[in-house]
Amino acid sequence: MSKETLKVEGMSCGHCVSSIEGSVGELNGVSSVKVNLDEGLVDVEFDTSKISLEKIKEEIDDQGFDVV
Repeated sequence: MSKETLKVEGMSCGHCVSSIEGSVGELNGVSSVKVNLDEGLVDVEFDTSKISLEKIKEEIDDQGFDVV
């Protein structure tokens, strides 16, 4: 398992949190995802043999947010 903390811009409300946690959490290989709205951070734990960090970043981008 790998743990990463991503800086994400564009999150402003509870819906943003639900959107990211829901979509990233459903990805095969992701075991946990936690959004810190105040800090603009997303903590994600995932299995690198099943999914890449790039795919996780792409999913966040697809939800309309910017990973910086």
